[in-house]
Amino acid sequence: MNRESYKTLAEKAAREVREIMPWELKRMMAADPAPIVLDVRERSEFDAAHIAGSRNVPRGILEAACEYDYAETEADLVAARARPIVVVCRSGNRSAMAAVVMRQIGYADVASLKLGVKGWNDGDLPLVDGRGLRIDADEAAHVLEPKLSPDQIDPARRKA
Repeated sequence: MNRESYKTLAEKAAREVREIMPWELKRMMAADPAPIVLDVRERSEFDAAHIAGSRNVPRGILEAACEYDYAETEADLVAARARPIVVVCRSGNRSAMAAVVMRQIGYADVASLKLGVKGWNDGDLPLVDGRGLRIDADEAAHVLEPKLSPDQIDPARRKA
């Protein structure tokens, strides 16, 4: 049996949605109306470093946040089905999959940030922490690229 991997699922999702580059998002955010920038990373990731003005709805509760009658409901997000939305994550994988789901449940104008918050930071675009304070790009790079422990690395790829 041939199984999908996280990587192949994310690649398929990226082919199904519109992806925009960080500099395009910066331009879009200056427009009127600006898109909703929806960060689907976990709350701890968001608090460590995020795009100013973005809102956080973790991927694990996204579908419930987009519908009424759930404890996770975000009423203004439910009402935004016709508004432009750019979904953001660390590297562009979770956001592409989230954008596919959002389209499936009726959002008309959803895009994914290609390269994610890492790409935003690599483009020297500003990030803030959970208090809204600007983060140095080098500090943000460290936060955005955590090191893997040995048991998180595929044994077939570990160096001897």
